Amino acid sequence: MKIIDTHTHLYLEAFNDDRNAVVERAIANGVRYMLLPNIDKDTVGAMLDLCADFPENCFPMMGLHPTSVKQNFREHLDKVEYWLEKEKFTAIGETGIDLYWDKTYQKEQGIAFRRQIELAIKYDLPLVIHARNSFTEIFKVLEDVYEPGLKGVFHCFTGNQKQSEKILGWGFKLGIGGVVTFKNSGLDKVVKDMDLQHMILETDSPYLSPVPFRGKRNESAYTRIVAEKLAEIKGLNTEEVAEATTRNAMELFKIA
Repeated sequence: MKIIDTHTHLYLEAFNDDRNAVVERAIANGVRYMLLPNIDKDTVGAMLDLCADFPENCFPMMGLHPTSVKQNFREHLDKVEYWLEKEKFTAIGETGIDLYWDKTYQKEQGIAFRRQIELAIKYDLPLVIHARNSFTEIFKVLEDVYEPGLKGVFHCFTGNQKQSEKILGWGFKLGIGGVVTFKNSGLDKVVKDMDLQHMILETDSPYLSPVPFRGKRNESAYTRIVAEKLAEIKGLNTEEVAEATTRNAMELFKIA
């Protein structure tokens, strides 16, 4: 069985004591590839170092996370563009709008999001969208700037049926992670009758661990638990879910 964790922050400090062991444990659990979204200009080095250590398994993205958008956000965006010219990346991300923690820089988040959409179009890369308490705002931006050929994923999808239909209408994928294992998330009802062609798997580690590890550090090996839960919800076997979602991810992120 081959699985892809399409969204994991394995380069963060949470893994400083056992990072290599975490990657090796993921591989042992069938998680062949791990895609690493960037956060801001200060995380690029650690992310690229990990990809250099595991060049057959870890692949970087380049972007500016919405919660890192402050007054100096243009400085961070300049670095995003610098790195896009310098290195090869699998996606633009993660980007988007986050209105859960703080709305102080909502306008700046919107500007940064629009710029990164432009970069996704320019470099023909998929867009990895972070949407927290912000579906309405993100949909408005996409309605303004969408162009045919723009593709991507709403990572860690937690929306409802109507929101999922709008996203799929643009041809975007839904990133399904540990939230699908949460008893009262409602995500099981959204994905139950949805075709697997619209979904990819992720962990968002070290955050959002699936049951039975909820509240503890998440890691890429747990992508398998997400696959097992999705199979249970849809009445399929885990191999079917792994095969379909892996194919989806390989096509979206152009993993050979």
